[in-house]
Amino acid sequence: MSKPLILVTSDQRSFDNFVWSATQTQYLEAVSTVAGGVPVQVPAIDRPVDVETLLDRADGLFVTGSRSNVHPSRYGGSATEEAEPYDLARDQVTLPLIRGALARGLPLLAVCRGLQELNVALGGTLHPALHSLSGRFDHRSPDSTDNKVRFKLSHQVDVVPGSQLAEIVGETTFMVNSLHRQGIFTLADGLVVEATAPDGTIEAVRVADARGFAVAVQWHPEFWAETDPPSRRIFEAFGAAARRFRETEIAVPVAG
Repeated sequence: MSKPLILVTSDQRSFDNFVWSATQTQYLEAVSTVAGGVPVQVPAIDRPVDVETLLDRADGLFVTGSRSNVHPSRYGGSATEEAEPYDLARDQVTLPLIRGALARGLPLLAVCRGLQELNVALGGTLHPALHSLSGRFDHRSPDSTDNKVRFKLSHQVDVVPGSQLAEIVGETTFMVNSLHRQGIFTLADGLVVEATAPDGTIEAVRVADARGFAVAVQWHPEFWAETDPPSRRIFEAFGAAARRFRETEIAVPVAG
């Protein structure tokens, strides 16, 4: 049996005098090495992308993190300097991609911006600066050029006992590297909270009526996926779900 094909989202970036679709290597390596899938980058371009054709051929969807934020117009808000930078090309690809994956029962794992995109795709809202809210921690990354410092496992999450995430990880408290300004403000009706930070920030969710694996976390399990047991187990569970999807061919045509 061939390995499952996993779609991996990209960002639109400008450098070397060109506009690129770019995905950090850590995401691709976590899918390939730990989840055991074949990562295929989804382009973030200004022209329309045929997401249905991509989903027809996929066994899973991994929605990555990013420095950029979902544009507020996607959830009824207004653009502000506080919420920049944006990535409109990514938004126009990832939101329908998420909805399409869920409609097909395609296994879905989302991290950081991906969790926020999942919440927006299902009708929830975001706050551009959670650290400005009373009682919240500052979840922004430390000022360092050393990624091992920036992505250090720095605070605890409390996982809901008996939840899907608790079953996957085998623990109800563990340390994570949750690095973000923006986060869930109003939880989408279709989502269930799986874990929170000590300050109440939503750190993990699942899709309540998903036909398969559909989990999102606010932290970055990809960075320590090979060495940190909770991070590894998340990717292993996602990979197992993608293999089951491929083997049983549970995908169904989308109505309309």
